[in-house]
Amino acid sequence: MRVVILGSAAGGGVPQWNCGCAVCAAARASGTSRTQSSVAVSADGERWVLLNASPDLRQQLAACRALWPRAPRATPLSAVVLTDAEIDHTLGLLLLREAAQPIPVYAPDGVAMLLARDWPVLRLLARYAGAEGRQLPDAVATTLRDVDGRDLGLRCSAMTIARKAPRYATRAPDATFEVGLRLEDPRTRGVLAYIPSAGAVDATVRSLAAGADLLCYDGTFWSDEELRAAGVEAPTAREMGHLPVGGAGGSLAQLGAVGAKRTVLVHINNTNPILDRASPERAQVERAGIAVAEDGMEFEL
Repeated sequence: MRVVILGSAAGGGVPQWNCGCAVCAAARASGTSRTQSSVAVSADGERWVLLNASPDLRQQLAACRALWPRAPRATPLSAVVLTDAEIDHTLGLLLLREAAQPIPVYAPDGVAMLLARDWPVLRLLARYAGAEGRQLPDAVATTLRDVDGRDLGLRCSAMTIARKAPRYATRAPDATFEVGLRLEDPRTRGVLAYIPSAGAVDATVRSLAAGADLLCYDGTFWSDEELRAAGVEAPTAREMGHLPVGGAGGSLAQLGAVGAKRTVLVHINNTNPILDRASPERAQVERAGIAVAEDGMEFEL
């Protein structure tokens, strides 16, 4: 299984357009940037599955040679799997409107409901080539297939992380609105655990990560009060559903015991000091044997 981190930042990217924090200022001064969180995976290097569709999708597809078209109106992108219905993980679906045929979009029940109702992306795409919604059941290994039903060589299991609906939802019945993913290549037995948002290192996270060759885990915030410390009037990390990386009870102290062979922090907010390679927070992460994701980072599992 090939894994490419297309985007390593949380919503807004780095630098965020309206943020003058130290990290964003440094990114502007150095001319460096990070796009918003998304990952591409493939069992054969030819047909690819997108994990979340970032607002930066066009830029990400252009930057990844493996995802370049091989003919007019052709794409190696064969399916999309969504972990949630947040705007920064679904807005990129609208950029697929030029597709020549529908794109299969796998999603848990609550996500599919929102994409058909409150944030009607699938209904909008139906006016173009379309997107074929497919159920992603909880805790059941699903064989991912392209629009013609061909096996893409990957099995995907989703487990509920949270039942909290996005802010834009008008009604929030009991449903799964956020999942973590475990993808397996039956041929090589390579396993990727993908959990870009998590409020705890709990039994669900441990189940998804156990024995995984690679764990991509929520690195959104370093501290609970990070946004407020940066001068932003906002909820704490935990109130937003993200377990901070650092501090007492943070993920850094717990991830070493989940059983993954390698761990990379993804979905990193623009205020997070681990983005500064010279920071003591970055040094703590690296001493723990955990990597900080970069756009374009690749793995072979």
